[in-house]
Amino acid sequence: MESEMHGIGETGRVSGLGVSALRFYDRAGVLVPARVDPATGYRWYAPEQLDEARLLARLRQAGMPLADVRLVLAGWSGGDTGLVPRLLDGHLRRLERELGDARGALSAVRALLGHKESTMTTTTPATRLTLPAAEFAAALDAVRFAVGDDPELPVLGGVLFDLEGTDLHVVATDRYRMAVACAPTTGHGGERVRLTVPAPLVDAMRALLNDDGAALLTVAGDGVELETRGRRVAGQGLGEEFPDYRRLMRLPEGRRITLDVPALREALGGQEGDLCALVLTDGTVTVADETSDAAHGDRVGVNPAFALEALAAGDDMLLEYIGPKAPLVFLRRGAEEASSLLMPCTLDA
Repeated sequence: MESEMHGIGETGRVSGLGVSALRFYDRAGVLVPARVDPATGYRWYAPEQLDEARLLARLRQAGMPLADVRLVLAGWSGGDTGLVPRLLDGHLRRLERELGDARGALSAVRALLGHKESTMTTTTPATRLTLPAAEFAAALDAVRFAVGDDPELPVLGGVLFDLEGTDLHVVATDRYRMAVACAPTTGHGGERVRLTVPAPLVDAMRALLNDDGAALLTVAGDGVELETRGRRVAGQGLGEEFPDYRRLMRLPEGRRITLDVPALREALGGQEGDLCALVLTDGTVTVADETSDAAHGDRVGVNPAFALEALAAGDDMLLEYIGPKAPLVFLRRGAEEASSLLMPCTLDA
């Protein structure tokens, strides 16, 4: 009786797996619902399957391969008291071996980094340059949203100032998206200067850039200072090496689609949760619910809040689509040196 069953939504909430994950495990034959409505395709789960779903969620959280998960669930439901502990012990030993291998590899990486640091010189002369305040403010606004907040990766908690020639590139990434913008400068044409400026100092700089005048930026070693209209703010950089963003941006050429930015903003703003699908055809990009199977075209999972932030750069934008597992590239038409990369999300578990 359906009154004694649990729908897929309730089962997902109770187990923590989610609806798309339960659909995946049904197709994989790992957790098959007790009943599927022949008219609607809706899945129903028996009361005893709630514990199986909870167990499945914990096993996958522990990184157990799907083949072993299937055996554990079979032993669980069949009352086999010997098989399940052996499978758990075997998986734990495998994780311990992998952890040992990872520690060894990371120790080797640290040794290489230590050798590199010992052979590099770190003397950096003071660099002074002038920027248009409005353009510098626009560049900071275009990347600030992508600053990371992971305490384990403090270098991502700032904005990279990368000065080469007469262009100042500003870059931010939290691993899931990356934003790059550029502001013109005068007064410098020498060697490349790189400094990662912590987010609070970036915000303090942005607060000074509220007119159309000029701003003077000074970088000396790990110190940075911004002065405009007699007001100044100064501080220290993060002192860690920012990832090589230029390497991350070397992507294969994809197809470019003109975006209806107002319509996309409205559609993304109406999405609930942290996952939806962008549906890409030859000339349009629309938004569909992650569970929709009716939409035609390439479907790419995105975090709707992240996509909205990428669209904040302007109303005349392009999307460069490389493939379902490659970053989505958001470009401002006519200013393609300013771009935002967004990592796709998996629509199926």
